[in-house]
Amino acid sequence: MFKGVYTALITPFKEGGIDWDALGRLLEDQVAAGIAGVVPCGTTGESATLSHDEHRSVIRFCVERIRKRIQVIAGTGSNATRESIELTRFARDAGADGALVITPYYNKPGQEGLVRHYTQIAEAVDLPVILYNVPGRTAVDMTADTVIRLARVKGIVAIKEATGNMERAAVIHQRCGSRMALISGDDATFLPFLAVGGQGVISVSANIAPRHVNGVWLAWQQGDTVLARKRHEELLDLNRYLFCETNPIPVKAAAAMLGICSPEIRLPLTELSSEHRQIVRGAMDALGLSGAQRGHQG
Repeated sequence: MFKGVYTALITPFKEGGIDWDALGRLLEDQVAAGIAGVVPCGTTGESATLSHDEHRSVIRFCVERIRKRIQVIAGTGSNATRESIELTRFARDAGADGALVITPYYNKPGQEGLVRHYTQIAEAVDLPVILYNVPGRTAVDMTADTVIRLARVKGIVAIKEATGNMERAAVIHQRCGSRMALISGDDATFLPFLAVGGQGVISVSANIAPRHVNGVWLAWQQGDTVLARKRHEELLDLNRYLFCETNPIPVKAAAAMLGICSPEIRLPLTELSSEHRQIVRGAMDALGLSGAQRGHQG
């Protein structure tokens, strides 16, 4: 159901509000690059600082603009189960293809709480659910055993595993098989993730280099592991430097360098430092990325 490259979309801002024109251009770039889909309102989309109305509006805009040309997986996670159910229900009604649901943050549920949280969402809303485990953000780590339990729940079809732990990914694949698609949440380990049973990536780098990231997947799908490794290695610097400060600070700056949108980001995050701008620019130049190349002014 879900495999390939999905872009963890940034949310372009302009003078405090959402820049709908820029978001539309970004979506068209993604469609043209041939990727599998987009993921609005996740961590990279600054969902934590979007109002409820903005959150819903971004999901609706993406679904309407994409028009089923590629998939839209809506970020609908919350640290309140009822709120996450409401957002997931909205995403379904808006026409999204799936929901990405992060582990509840701040209140730090135990493993049984995670099982009940996700089970209630999946049972309440008829929309494919992708688990999202990113303990560095949430202070909650969903264990492989918990993922294996949740793989038995109808409607839970995949996990975005963002720990970069290859052993854990391999165990999940071994124990769940086709019941749970493994999606990498870590650009830097995308290729190793594929080698242990992964079926795709939700990528930050694909905001600015969708064809490059998709090239890794296409080579892998064609069985050309040498080419896949070559393309993976070409992306190493970009993947590293897009996390030189808290995501999405660097990728927002990179998008601005390409003329996709302004670098505007919402507090408490701040714009990329001048020192880090230089290294991000260098990684982009090494890949031949430029505003002119992408059809934007920059």
